Amino acid sequence: MRKTLDNILKGLTGTSLLIMFILVVWQVFTRYILNNPSTWSEELVAYLFAWSTLFGASLVVSEKGHMNIPVLVEKREPKTQKVLAIFGELMILLFSLTVLTMGGIAITKLALSQTTSSLSIAVGYFYIPLPITGIINICYTIMNIKDILAGKEEFVKAKSNEEIASNMANDTEEVAKYEGGRK
Repeated sequence: MRKTLDNILKGLTGTSLLIMFILVVWQVFTRYILNNPSTWSEELVAYLFAWSTLFGASLVVSEKGHMNIPVLVEKREPKTQKVLAIFGELMILLFSLTVLTMGGIAITKLALSQTTSSLSIAVGYFYIPLPITGIINICYTIMNIKDILAGKEEFVKAKSNEEIASNMANDTEEVAKYEGGRK
């Protein structure tokens, strides 16, 4: 299920970024070549930017790449690290449920009666990704918690701050290798 969700989100994020690129080129063309700026495309780019950010943030939740403070966690015993990791996932789940899902549904309903200035479309339609990404984040956090409880994530106590810094540098190198290998 994780791989399917990841692929859908990557597709949505990539598509929204591609459309944004095309629209920005169109904006430049209409502004400087035609001397008649396109207002509708500027408004749509702003909404697409928000969407791509939400979809990308959900991918970060999938990869457990959200913010953390390794110096405070990695010097603890593995059992404590596991508890803190589950606590972190529960906080993301709570945020996703209350702010993104419930708040997203409320703001979407509220904004359905308002229309955008340039596109003349109900603003609520542009808020639909909020509850969708909230639900996706909830799915990811549940999968992450299951992985942690099943022992699929390894927790090791670091001996020093230098070891933590070294681990972070190694993680960065791994990401760079992964990103370089995808091209």
